[in-house]
Amino acid sequence: MAFTKDTLFLKQRSTKGEIMAWKDDEFIRGSEGQGYGPPSMEEVLRNVQEKIRRWGGKKFLFILLAIPIVIWLASGTYMVGPGEMGVVRQFGKIVDQTDPGLRYRFPWPIQTHDVVHLARVRRAEVGLRTDPYTGKVRPEPKEALMLTGDENIVDAQLFVQYVVKDPSQFLFRVRNAEAVLKSSTEVALRSVVGRNTIDFTMTEGRVIVQDEVKKYLQSLLDEYQTGLMVTEARLLVVDPPEEVKDAFHDVVRAWEDRERVMREAEGYREDLIPKAKGEAVQMLRIAEAYKEQRVIRAQGDAGKFLDVLRAYRKGKEVTRERLYLETLEKILPGKEKFILPPEGGSSVLKWLPLKDGVAIKEKEGKIKEKEGKKE
Repeated sequence: MAFTKDTLFLKQRSTKGEIMAWKDDEFIRGSEGQGYGPPSMEEVLRNVQEKIRRWGGKKFLFILLAIPIVIWLASGTYMVGPGEMGVVRQFGKIVDQTDPGLRYRFPWPIQTHDVVHLARVRRAEVGLRTDPYTGKVRPEPKEALMLTGDENIVDAQLFVQYVVKDPSQFLFRVRNAEAVLKSSTEVALRSVVGRNTIDFTMTEGRVIVQDEVKKYLQSLLDEYQTGLMVTEARLLVVDPPEEVKDAFHDVVRAWEDRERVMREAEGYREDLIPKAKGEAVQMLRIAEAYKEQRVIRAQGDAGKFLDVLRAYRKGKEVTRERLYLETLEKILPGKEKFILPPEGGSSVLKWLPLKDGVAIKEKEGKIKEKEGKKE
């Protein structure tokens, strides 16, 4: 190959350019420090290409496809907590209900799941609203005011506690089960209050109204297939409107006083009647015992008289003398006796109260002795 002057000049020029370029690159690398600068995009691509060539293209493609598949399969794992129940749907159809624990289903879009808390007690209110943060109660007159059976207006406030008994019905039978329960509660309360008088609803019928509201509300919820079960329905307030509340309260207090007096009278009656019955039974028993005693004594006296009569008929003189002596034995021991002389005597002792005079003299003597001792 022939070298001319121009060719040699170009070669030297290109060599100098390569040397200068190399020196500039080395200068830049040295100023940044070996290993401290970030790798360039070209180096990253080169490293990736080297690894792909080392592993093989099919193996790397398989790994890239396997990672999202594993993530997709792992997305079917879900947790059902204590007191909860899971509902699994396959292409929208319910296929299983799962108990608490770690569960698995086919990932979306094949299967999906919903978890419903069955043990949590929920609450609905009619006629009032309770602030969940402050606990303050605010009345709702539009819901609370309603007509009674005797065409009076009453302000009734009710709260209901309920739980989910069927998660499938709760999720899919109605659009919003809790809103249905709210409206059904108002319907049940107005229906029951409208069948009773205001006095009955406010006083002795309050518990009965609560029970009827609970039963009617549960029947409505079952008919609508909401999957809810009412555990408690309680009337918080049953009052007339504010304009006539004082007058109604006076009536209620008078009714309560009447009931109290009636209860006290019934208690007194229940206490007095058993005592009177007991005393009557006791008097009857005493009378029967006295009757039996008198009958037995009369029978004994009659038998004794008959015995004496038979003995008297056998010996009249002897029997007469014996009866005379027995009579004197009964009379004389308790009497004061005087012994008189035979008949015809002139003694007057039987007429003089000698014994009484002696006793009086003895008493006077004792009194004088006591007075002498005192002096």
